[in-house]
Amino acid sequence: MDSHLHDTLNFDALITALPEPVLLVARDGRVWSANQAAVELLGAQIRGAQIRAHLRQPEVAAMLDRALAGSENATASFVTSSASAETVWQVTARPMGADTLVLSLHDISHREAAEAQRREFVANVSHELRSPLTVLAGFIETLQGSAAQDPAARQEFLSIMAREAERMTGLVSDLLSLSRVEGAEKIRPRTPVAIDMVLRATLAALRPQIESAGIEVTLTLPEDLPEVPGDYDQLVQVYHNLLENALKYGANGGRIKIAASTVPAVPGFEGPVLRIDVTDYGEGIDPIHIPRLTERFYRVDRARSRDQGGTGLGLAIVKHILNRHRGRLCIRSAPGEGATFSTLLPTG
Repeated sequence: MDSHLHDTLNFDALITALPEPVLLVARDGRVWSANQAAVELLGAQIRGAQIRAHLRQPEVAAMLDRALAGSENATASFVTSSASAETVWQVTARPMGADTLVLSLHDISHREAAEAQRREFVANVSHELRSPLTVLAGFIETLQGSAAQDPAARQEFLSIMAREAERMTGLVSDLLSLSRVEGAEKIRPRTPVAIDMVLRATLAALRPQIESAGIEVTLTLPEDLPEVPGDYDQLVQVYHNLLENALKYGANGGRIKIAASTVPAVPGFEGPVLRIDVTDYGEGIDPIHIPRLTERFYRVDRARSRDQGGTGLGLAIVKHILNRHRGRLCIRSAPGEGATFSTLLPTG
């Protein structure tokens, strides 16, 4: 039997079960063998074809030229697109003997997405901090100069500076909270928590803001409310953020309703689910925004959110805490109809 044919048959047997695309390529660029994942990605015609004809993006083409010319362990990125998503592959070529290359494709889309998310996060944090820092620097310069002897201007400027400093403090606090929550997200809490105590503690903490806004807040709790396995402090933070949002953006509705109930069955959950609805009767939210509300720094009305002291991180923190509790956040709203933020928590 020809040695190349023998090697190819052995290679076929070896790569059949591999989940990612792998090909055996001759030095002239012809594909001798491809596993099922490679066939699904590049098509059945890949076997016996010229690899350059199927991986034609410039970076990959240059890498193939180097690899086929004898370069050791060449790599490049290759992007494929479908109707629903874009996939980024790391293509690696390694020599196997004198006459052949092993070409493997590894899906690195998640890594690319994480890096893009990191860059966006850094840019957003920088932008959020730059604005108040610019304001502070400007007022400090003014106070050191023309306003130094003007008591009225000095008082006004100091008030604005205090507000901007408070905004930065809130942002840093939320960033730290988000970091802590993400760090513990895979560790499911198991301590039984009475949700009525969580909601009453939340209302007590926000009582000054509720009274200042002149909002009527009603709390409806059934007598047989079950406990949930959870982290008490994190659950308080969930309902603090949701109620604070309702106070900020639904205040013109004049009232907020918090209601708890037990749902026997919900798709995606095993066993009964504890549902808490936080409903305001304000302006409501265009449904186009709802899928993105839990993204970090996403705001429906950026200027209004800043004026209200929002950091753009509150709902992201809620989402991550609920993820840790194996729960879910559901949002229902429409313009002019208020908004309902519902948390679903497993009871076991």
